[in-house]
Amino acid sequence: MKRKITIVSLLAVTAFVVFASFSCKNDNNKATTTEESQEKPNIIYVMADDLTIQAISAYGGIYKDIAPTPNIDRLANEGMLFEDVLCTNAICGPSRASILTGDYSNVNGYYKNESGGKFDASKWTFPQEFQKNGYQTSLFGKWHLGSEPKGFDVFKYHNSAGQQGHYWNPVYNENGEDVKHTGYSSNLTTNFALDWLENQRDKSDPFLMVLQYKAPHRPWEPDRKYEKLWEDIEMPYPVTFNDDYKGRELTAGDTEMTVDFFSRRDMKLKTPDSLEGKQGLAWEFYGAKPGELVQPEGMSYEEGRKWRYQTFIKDYLACVKSVDDNLGRVLDYLDKNGLTNNTMIVLTSDQGFYLGDHGFFDKRFIYEESLRMPFIVRFPKMVKSGTVNRDIISNIDFAPTFMDIAGINTDHEVQGKSFKKVLEGNTPEDWQQEMYYHYYEFPYWHHVQPHYGIRTPQYTLAHFYYNIDVWELYDREKDPNELHNIINDPQYSNVVEHLKESLKKLMKQYGDDIPLDDFRKITDADFGSIVDRPDSETSVRDIVNKNNTRK
Repeated sequence: MKRKITIVSLLAVTAFVVFASFSCKNDNNKATTTEESQEKPNIIYVMADDLTIQAISAYGGIYKDIAPTPNIDRLANEGMLFEDVLCTNAICGPSRASILTGDYSNVNGYYKNESGGKFDASKWTFPQEFQKNGYQTSLFGKWHLGSEPKGFDVFKYHNSAGQQGHYWNPVYNENGEDVKHTGYSSNLTTNFALDWLENQRDKSDPFLMVLQYKAPHRPWEPDRKYEKLWEDIEMPYPVTFNDDYKGRELTAGDTEMTVDFFSRRDMKLKTPDSLEGKQGLAWEFYGAKPGELVQPEGMSYEEGRKWRYQTFIKDYLACVKSVDDNLGRVLDYLDKNGLTNNTMIVLTSDQGFYLGDHGFFDKRFIYEESLRMPFIVRFPKMVKSGTVNRDIISNIDFAPTFMDIAGINTDHEVQGKSFKKVLEGNTPEDWQQEMYYHYYEFPYWHHVQPHYGIRTPQYTLAHFYYNIDVWELYDREKDPNELHNIINDPQYSNVVEHLKESLKKLMKQYGDDIPLDDFRKITDADFGSIVDRPDSETSVRDIVNKNNTRK
């Protein structure tokens, strides 16, 4: 099902007609129009790649006192913190495509990262609509969709390592031309954004700025000043760090995303000077496939497991610290230039991420740590400060909401639904109480079984289907850590029946009710590479999976 984005109310239309009639007769029409345009809100959409709720102190958690995020917390204190914003397909490219289009993967055509091809640049995206409606638009940072961004007056996006980008001295595609810059990517991306805000835009017109950091994506390389920030302490371990996957042996228990799969590069081991090119990459990515274990000589397995986690979590949180610092720079700019009150700023990620939870890193699963997205909105004109929202919202809802906030009307239909009223503190009585999820990619990377499912305020039901046939049910009120699969518990038979029926309805509603064999064909399909040209990292998958026949 798709929804038409009908945003301008009858009253607003009437007011516009009256205004237009008046301005046609007014010699000061130009000044009036400029004044009107200044009343339209600015929007800054900030997305950090693989940023998760557990790493943000405003959400609480085990790192909040050790690794606070004061600038993100400031947004929460001055705006609305969302507890239940959910990702429809928890992996970078597909989530970005859903955010841009307001549609599920099966509609926008972008299902997976690996062999997923390029995002179809002919698709409608919300920045194009903003651009057509008088907004100045810009994109800075990570794009990771292959095709050239549409709807932006200016763009500078990471264009190396298969568009993953590099932390240090990265290459950016600047309106079609590759330029290498010296420095740390989070700082550079913010420099570009602030320069555009100050020097390159017409300050009489509203703007939409999309600011997308590479950090804290793998390989988690901190800024130099933060490399040894927590060197002398032991970070706490998540309560599920030693999950044994009982009752979930074929799903959570059969992945390549536990802390045993960190590579030498992840662990910051120095590549021998004698190794270059593919040989160097093969050495660096040792540890990323079964049978390889990276740890200092002489350590026991348990000691090595903790060492790998400690190395990872300190690097990850240090990368988050730089994101937080740079968000502070943006907030300071808004304050100093009188833009705070009329600018909606959003802080989010492309999905959640595991920080040792269930012994994992990465994302992909319908489980809470990867499903839930951090989402914080500050907009003083509309959003009451210090509020917390627990309504179910999904990433396909972002585009229609941004349009609604800006007062932009279009005949284009999307599957998402505006939550502007939620931001105003008036959740509609008929607001959605469930969401549909579908992940397609297998076996690369991380060997996570494709699955679809339904998520409600209390339950999570999922069907893993590629080369197994496994259902899982979690009652998160009784089991918030999702350790106990109760699909076969007779006490929940009625719940299972009801949820499966609701799941079928959602699949039909969103046009994803096709046979399992057709789902498997999507998983198996090679839609092409995200980039056409080889670079220093495009052969990593081939190197990592050489002689690895596991499926």
